Amino acid sequence: MPNLGDLLEGVSVQRFTGSRDIPVQGVAYDSRKVEPGYLFVCIKGERYDGHDFIGDAVSRGAVAFIVERDVVPPDGVATAAVTSSREALARVAQGLYGDPSRSMVCVGVTGTKGKTTTTHLVKGVLDASGRWCGIIGTVGHVIGDEVVQAKHTTPESLDIQRMLSEMREKGQGAAAMEVSSHAVVLRRVLGVDFDVGVFTNIGHDHLDFHGTFENYLAAKAAFFESLGAGRSPKGLSRTAVVNLDQPHAGHIISRTRADVLTYGITSAADVRAENVQLLRDGASFTACTPAGRAEVRLKLAGVFNVYNALAAIAGGIAVGAGLDRIMAGVEGVPGVPGRFETIDEGQPFAVVVDFAHTPDSLENVLKAAAGLGPGGMTVVFGCGGDRDRTKRPMMGEIAAKLADRVIVTSDNPRSEDPEAICREIEDGVLHVRRPGQDYEVIVNRADAIRRAVSLAKEGDVVVVAGKGHETYQIFRDRTIHFDDREVARGFLRERMGSAEV
Repeated sequence: MPNLGDLLEGVSVQRFTGSRDIPVQGVAYDSRKVEPGYLFVCIKGERYDGHDFIGDAVSRGAVAFIVERDVVPPDGVATAAVTSSREALARVAQGLYGDPSRSMVCVGVTGTKGKTTTTHLVKGVLDASGRWCGIIGTVGHVIGDEVVQAKHTTPESLDIQRMLSEMREKGQGAAAMEVSSHAVVLRRVLGVDFDVGVFTNIGHDHLDFHGTFENYLAAKAAFFESLGAGRSPKGLSRTAVVNLDQPHAGHIISRTRADVLTYGITSAADVRAENVQLLRDGASFTACTPAGRAEVRLKLAGVFNVYNALAAIAGGIAVGAGLDRIMAGVEGVPGVPGRFETIDEGQPFAVVVDFAHTPDSLENVLKAAAGLGPGGMTVVFGCGGDRDRTKRPMMGEIAAKLADRVIVTSDNPRSEDPEAICREIEDGVLHVRRPGQDYEVIVNRADAIRRAVSLAKEGDVVVVAGKGHETYQIFRDRTIHFDDREVARGFLRERMGSAEV
């Protein structure tokens, strides 16, 4: 059992009261999870400030605090004042769990889109090369043989270190992690010893949090600054894997001291795809790499997944995996929940569910889906509430340009009025279409999906975008169970059942 002094090693403490010799039974940043003998780290979240819950933590048995605000320390409770509680939490967590990432191959993937699929492809590559790999990411954390539901794309630092420790205990020698821009700014990945950082792309998203695109780009670049140079404790050269086809690739490369390995299709990258063939059930291409050439047959469709596969191939090369094992790994990944996931109930038209919730990702998915059938395409989508409003008309315009029929609906409206969100999307649709011209606004998401399924003819394509793997819908006063895949499947069965009668 560590004492407080042990956990504060590596933490820059400005002021301290109490004893450093107190045994610490555990650490929490949520007062509801405090137990007797715990250290409570007060961090300021999006909605709540941990400093306001010091009294609650004391009543639950907290024996020590880390704070970044001026507070009156409770009698008999040790208190360490720091400049950044989030930075302190990361360092404490690193020590509490024995710094697991120093003995694990760690690959961090950041970008506006592609993070989830790329981490699954990286896992495929590392598994095939003999390094059993866990995942920390959006659709679930893979720890050993268990998949744990994810709350955030990148969890808090305490949870990351705990999960890495659990992976190590279960025999996993590697981890692939989605690294969000929020996580970089909020110090969630501080203390994780990444061997490889992957930059997939950057687009229009998260400006509600970052304020400007420049700040968003700076957060992505900061991750690659933190990679450092030279070899990691695992004997691997720290490497930045960068999509050279992206306009901001040069900026990312200029900000890292790590080795750089580029990938792309249209540029003279280190890892390239040639002879790309996009198929209904996947894609094929020739991978040209510093380790040699190889033919690849992906089970994942769309050019965006060719890029994701190239990122994983480059990551595999960076950690010294053999080319044959790398190819077996990427070819063996069957798909990722809610990412261009097809729903098949024997209907004579295609139905795809995808997480696309940004202008770029919606455009990519609609272009890829157009190849799934010779008929018309209907897209059902909305935009989340309490998030970047500027992308709403942009997505409406993209949908109207690329789809034959547009059905605007609700996503996760949160505290906003769902109808108001739909109207902002509709403004973009009206840049392309006249009022009522092959588009509808159906606020109820289930009704919108039912409408799309009912209208589909043989050879058509229906795309349900925005929520992907999510199994809930968030309103101002409640959260309900809602899964686009379940809803679409139910309506397809209903329609096909009626057709058989």
